This record gives sequence, structure tokens and C-alpha cells, in this order.
Amino acid sequence: MRADPADQLRLLDLQALDARLAQLQHQRRSLPELALITEITATHTETLTHLRDQQVVVDDLSATQAKADADVEQVKARRTRDRDRMDKGLISNPKDLERMQHELESLERRIGVLEDEELEIMEQLEIAQTGLDTLREEVAGMEARRAELVESRDGRFAVLDAELAEVQADRDRAATGVPADLLALYEKLKEAKGVGASELRARQCGGCRLTLDAAEVSRIRALPPEEVVRCEECQRILVRTAESGL
Repeated sequence: MRADPADQLRLLDLQALDARLAQLQHQRRSLPELALITEITATHTETLTHLRDQQVVVDDLSATQAKADADVEQVKARRTRDRDRMDKGLISNPKDLERMQHELESLERRIGVLEDEELEIMEQLEIAQTGLDTLREEVAGMEARRAELVESRDGRFAVLDAELAEVQADRDRAATGVPADLLALYEKLKEAKGVGASELRARQCGGCRLTLDAAEVSRIRALPPEEVVRCEECQRILVRTAESGL
């Protein structure tokens, strides 16, 4: 392939711009905020699951406590009713009075058992509610931190995207006018190797850093300036300049 030496030199400008684009794109993909957002999002999801499970525990204990409260009140109401009947002299039969007294004693014991159970449930509920409150605070903290990270990420994205747009515009201008066949070869090599064209400087390929032997230098020196030279080692386009050492 042959191309005007000036067009070959333009490939170096194009490669420099492509290198800058790749650098900026790498920076955009590698922002610390991205990894932190991914990490905190995963933790947030896991914590939400724990929170939902803990809410179920609290709800169940709340329902159990409500039932225990109702049971205690029901037995206390029965005790009050029986005492009132006795205090008002509504029960005169000695056997009935004895039976009622035994029943009141039984009710007192039952109330004691129920209140102990009620207290135990209240303690369990308090512990569960504390755990739920802690999880809610953790979720709120993670959501606030994630919002900060997203804001920081978006700010850095804006800066990088602006520079990417500027460099891309420069790149488009640099590619304009480069012969189609030369540009196609460059693009193909860049796609395959990351670098499509490199300067031959001091007899060394700027792509693979191979120093050319004397025979290869002599061969390239004998080629006309329009001849497009390829590195024998990496196959990239070698652009000859005054610094090539030929």
C-alpha cells in the first residue's frame, strides 16, 4: 500500500487522539465511585431483606403482645366481677362462697402467669424493635451515602464526557482526509492490537518496542516515502519521521 507521507504522519496524530480517548474511557469505567456504588447497593439490598424479616418478627410479637394483653384484661375483668359479687353479698351460700374464693385464688395465679408471659413478650418485642430501628438507620445511612456517591459519579462523568466529546471531535477532524484504504488498515489494526500506527523512532517500533536489525533498516531505507511500512514483529503501521534513524 502507498500513501502520501503527510497522510501517514497524520496517523500519528490520530493514534495520539485514540490513545487519549481510550484513557478517558478507561477512567470513566474505573471511577472509584462505581465500585463503591455497586458494593453499597449489594449491601443495601441484603440489609433490606434483613429489615423485612425483622419487621415480620416485630409484627408477630406485636400481635402476640396484643393477645397477651387481652388475655390478662379478660381474666382481670372476671376477677373484678367475682369480687364485686362477693363484696355486695350476692353470694350467701357458704359452699358457693368457698368455691368463689378458690376461683379467685385460681384467677390470681392465672393473672400472675399471664403477666409473666406478657412481660417476656414485651422484652422480646423491645429487643426486636431495637434491631428493627438499627436496620432502618443502617438503610438510611447507606441510602444517603449512595446518593453522595451517585452525585460525585455524575459530576465526574460530566467532566469526562465533556473532554471525551472534545477529543472525539478532534479525532473526527484528524481522520477527515486520510485516504480510505489507509484509514481502514489503521482502524483494523487498532481494533486488533489497540494501537494501529506507531512512530519508527531511533530504529525502534513505537508499538512493540522492537529494535529493527540492520537488514530491516536497510530494506526500509530503500523504500520510497510513499510506501506504507509495517513492523515485522507486530504488523502495526510504522510511520517514518526525521527521528527514525534511517
